[in-house]
Amino acid sequence: MSEFQVPIFQFRITTRSAAETQRLAAYLAKRLESPLVIAMTGDLGSGKTTFVQGLARGLDIPESCYITSPTFTLVNEYPGRLKLFHVDLYRIDDPLDTEDFGLFEILRSEAVVAIEWAERLGKELPTERLDVGLEIVGAESRTVSCRGYGSSANDLLHKMKNRFEESPQ
Repeated sequence: MSEFQVPIFQFRITTRSAAETQRLAAYLAKRLESPLVIAMTGDLGSGKTTFVQGLARGLDIPESCYITSPTFTLVNEYPGRLKLFHVDLYRIDDPLDTEDFGLFEILRSEAVVAIEWAERLGKELPTERLDVGLEIVGAESRTVSCRGYGSSANDLLHKMKNRFEESPQ
């Protein structure tokens, strides 16, 4: 973990339904070739868990694995093409509290780590990561803003931007 970096690449799109948000996340996950930390922010109900459900499908996690928010368990782990850790920090007030469930070990693992309420980690967020902000803009619509920190995240966002500029949704 180190100091804040300026993102090299940013990407923003508005989805019009939960299914579109899931498809966007699945498209992103299908292009992942290596572990990545995805730091998600957004209000309650903005679609963070919906986004993780899409990630799971793009990582070939079996449909029999029901993806839910780990609000009370703090971490859910799913097997797939790349292992997925789904972390929810909603109930965490101090980044040091994450030591109790081994978050810093999870962040160094060979997995995709999707963190809801990632802003609660503050300066403890990994330097290389993908930030995903979800904003409610209508009953079903969400603006999804992505910022890449590091070469893996930026390469991924470049592919996303090219795809969605050519044919949105």
